[in-house]
Amino acid sequence: MKSTAIHKQQTGSAILNLNRQKQELLQDLGRSNGTALLRRHAEILDDYFRDRFASSAIGPRMQIDRNPYAIVALGGYGRREQCLHSDVDVLLLFHRKVPPEAKDLVQEILYPLWDLGLEVGHASRSLKECLSLAAEDLEVLTALIDARFLCGISSLYSDLRQGLRTRLLGRNRDALVRWLARSNLQRHLRYGDSTYLLEPNLKEGVGGLRDYHTMLWLGWAKYDLQQPRDLEYQGHLSHSEYLALGEALSFIWTVRNWLHYITGRRCDQLYFDYQIPLAESMGFEEHRGQRPVERFLGILHGHMECVKQLHLSFLDKAVPPKRKVRLAGIRRRLRGSGIEWLRQSNTLTFAAPENIPSRPQLLLRIFERSSRFQLPLSMEAKRLVQEFLYLIDDNFRSSPQTVHMLRRLLMAPGEQVDVLDDLFTTGLLPTLIPELRPLINRIQYDEYHLYPVDKHSLRTVQTVKRFGSNSDDTEDLLCTQLIDEVEKPELLLWAALFHDVGKGAQGKDHASRGAAMVRTVFSRMGFAREDIETISFLVQYHLLLVRTATQRDLNDEKVIVQCARTVADLEHLRMLYLLTVADCMATGPKAWNDWIAVLLKELFFKLRHIISGGELASPSSVKVVAAKQRQVLQRSKTATRQQVAQLFEQMSPRYLLAVPATEILRHIALYERLGNLPFVLEVQPPLNRRYRTLVFCAKDHPGLFAKISGVLTLNNLNILSAQIYTWRNQIALDIFEVTAPPDSLHEEEAWDRVRDNLFSVLQQELDLDAALRDKMRTCRYALSKTTVRADEIVVDNTSSDFFTIIEVYTHDFPGLLYKITSTISRLELDIWVAKIATKVDQVVDIFYVRDLLGQKVDSPEQVARIKRTIAAVLRDKPA
Repeated sequence: MKSTAIHKQQTGSAILNLNRQKQELLQDLGRSNGTALLRRHAEILDDYFRDRFASSAIGPRMQIDRNPYAIVALGGYGRREQCLHSDVDVLLLFHRKVPPEAKDLVQEILYPLWDLGLEVGHASRSLKECLSLAAEDLEVLTALIDARFLCGISSLYSDLRQGLRTRLLGRNRDALVRWLARSNLQRHLRYGDSTYLLEPNLKEGVGGLRDYHTMLWLGWAKYDLQQPRDLEYQGHLSHSEYLALGEALSFIWTVRNWLHYITGRRCDQLYFDYQIPLAESMGFEEHRGQRPVERFLGILHGHMECVKQLHLSFLDKAVPPKRKVRLAGIRRRLRGSGIEWLRQSNTLTFAAPENIPSRPQLLLRIFERSSRFQLPLSMEAKRLVQEFLYLIDDNFRSSPQTVHMLRRLLMAPGEQVDVLDDLFTTGLLPTLIPELRPLINRIQYDEYHLYPVDKHSLRTVQTVKRFGSNSDDTEDLLCTQLIDEVEKPELLLWAALFHDVGKGAQGKDHASRGAAMVRTVFSRMGFAREDIETISFLVQYHLLLVRTATQRDLNDEKVIVQCARTVADLEHLRMLYLLTVADCMATGPKAWNDWIAVLLKELFFKLRHIISGGELASPSSVKVVAAKQRQVLQRSKTATRQQVAQLFEQMSPRYLLAVPATEILRHIALYERLGNLPFVLEVQPPLNRRYRTLVFCAKDHPGLFAKISGVLTLNNLNILSAQIYTWRNQIALDIFEVTAPPDSLHEEEAWDRVRDNLFSVLQQELDLDAALRDKMRTCRYALSKTTVRADEIVVDNTSSDFFTIIEVYTHDFPGLLYKITSTISRLELDIWVAKIATKVDQVVDIFYVRDLLGQKVDSPEQVARIKRTIAAVLRDKPA
């Protein structure tokens, strides 16, 4: 009994000591670098296990002399990479069979750790079992590769290491290497490229810690690496690369520790929710217009890019990929070029690096050859490019030979080897064109842009190159047609690369700033003035089409004419459309979807019609209306000629000009069905499975549009845009474009609910305000995860001749559109057009309005009242 009490006391003392040291570790979180903290944490756990082994009450009963055993650290703990809430993985390794007492030993040593809240993973296995499992399970194998002896019989641990080497390597070395490489590829496909993502996975994504671990495992299997330092000692990394790797890992480990600390658990995905507090905790401050979180993420992406590049280069050497390349004659064609082909790794390198200082053009020529033969640069070649960047001066940058090679590289297909990406990652392109350097790992912190600016720019170029090619996955026939019609596709590619160059400096208008920078860059490169102006134009107006399409009424003639005057000619229109599509696609799903594609095409064809024929080429309004009236009379089945003529007298000119004859016929049929009903709803046959067109025909009254939009919100239907037409006989035709109901199998039931709800609202049987408040309380609602930008209300009286345009920039929440539209109604304004767009991490609700007398609202007092009233509504958003 006395010994049991002493043992409990010793256990309690060990746990108290462990807990005290962990608390001290937390206090050092802001002062220690990532590597030191991990090692200190591992040492604290080492002390615990050794102490408990030495004072164990179970151990002496296990006859260690007859069946030797050892306690071994596995995985991250084995590598001494113990983050704050990482699992503590240990192995109880026995020489022979696992004795029954092993369970008691686990309970004695590990249960107190569980009680302390640690995640402990353990296994009790014999030496033979370990080796058998390692041959079948890659996860077991990698854990054992990282194994580290803690206490017990050390020779047993040595037997384990020797068994892994003799049984799993030997004849199976190549198979093991391929196994590791396949697993690595599958992981990359599953988790994605963290260097491109704004919510990177610090551990499993490309550029994450697992890439480093894979280098160690492959090094062990392929080159007998025993410790990380062997990466440098054996010549796989240069001294500077090894130091850069260490710095990158230390930063990533620091971020991971802070992430564990903030979340209070093991967490490897850097979600938006944690990024701002993490940046603040790590002491980042605003600098040159960049917010702390943007600076933090930029540095993190830079370090993850370093890990990614070193990992890929090491992988390329250890497991040369099978590339489809015509090898015959490569050496002959490279002879005398200063470039050499390495058959073993199937890569290119410099034949004589000592010649580079006297022939600096080799730095670009190797990329030109890489593009021509679709062979990547070797790890050593990339290293040499980085080391000789100091050779690049102003004369080198502006020399015709340099410019000629850059132009060829930009136009290269890049189907197997993306030379442009390599030019960026080695630092050569930003050195040749310093204006690109500020874009490297520059973050736009919002949920709209998925990629850092430099990666986004490269993706935009890649997207343009895919148009019309065999690898084109856009399925956009218009882009395929237009890319063939572009006279100088090179200018389009330069614009794609430089369209966001202005984001590298402070200020809001990055497009104008970028256009000015483009003139400087391409004048230095000796481009023709006309070509410089074309690239500058595309950069200046790369947002024109998407903003016009999503935020303006495309039936407003003034909008289209002004846009056409800006674009001016068909070649500019083709290139601007292609750049817009590529830019949206490269930004992310919130910037590109089927709905935006439809709007852009509509705008494109209207602009092409005006530019190709001139502003006066279209027939007069009187002729257009007369032609539509004839078509309607010819096709009308129910209405007499006199009735149609009478209805035409009731229709507004804007309606008659904007709506096709076929739709006018449908609307007349709806009007005839209306009779004494409060409204009629028609759901038009879907042209796209994701969107629906709803046409409401009703007797107009104040607030009708707000009530319809509120009912649609109540039924989880996202409104994309709306056109409101009011005939002179007070018949309203409200046409909504909405997302399809979530449940496609019971779609008709959804439309029936909309009809029932709207009927109840119009009959004052349903309190819409109360119903939407209840919905907001029960639905899952959150503000943007990335940032809270200030609301903004813009009242524009210049863009339209007949309407005042109200633009509301705010954060979305259920019932927002209803709140705004009902407020506009209370201001005694009629809404004629509504468009709902997305701008970065905000929504933009845009309304074309007139007062009740049909006039624009342009007095300063009225404008101020509109802004003040809507702002008050936005402040009352749910918490």
